[in-house]
Amino acid sequence: MKYVVIIEHDGDIVGAYPPDLPGVGVTAESEEEALHLVQEAIAMHVEQLQADGQPVPQPSCSAQLVEV
Repeated sequence: MKYVVIIEHDGDIVGAYPPDLPGVGVTAESEEEALHLVQEAIAMHVEQLQADGQPVPQPSCSAQLVEV
């Protein structure tokens, strides 16, 4: 599965989270690190949901850049 991940920059901190998986999010010092960490967090979250017999939310978000 592929989930959309939102990346936010706040000074020297980078945050990343998948809107389709509430509660999953990471912070890091670089975008590369944040993407690596959020990928791991998503995998662990999905594995835990499966282990608990819970449904895994299907990816439903999409993203587009809008020029203004």
